[in-house]
Amino acid sequence: MFPNLFQATQEYWRKLDELEKSYQQGEIPLKEVDARVAELMAELAQERRAAFAYLWHSWQHLLTTQRETLMGLAIVILVIYVWLLNHLIA
Repeated sequence: MFPNLFQATQEYWRKLDELEKSYQQGEIPLKEVDARVAELMAELAQERRAAFAYLWHSWQHLLTTQRETLMGLAIVILVIYVWLLNHLIA
């Protein structure tokens, strides 16, 4: 399943807001805030890496399974581009 980076980012910001609220109310010290922010950043970075890895592997799979289709599409686009250039110049 695709890692939900948008949801992970929303969760990260929600936790940061809770942490800020706790700090402003004097419930936790600054050192604990710094440590918790580092943990939250590491969690988000892990989710981001998972999402990018998923996209990369999906792209590689698409290239290996649809190589002929993509090459044909590239050729058609190239022919249309050359035709347009010749049509506009003439």
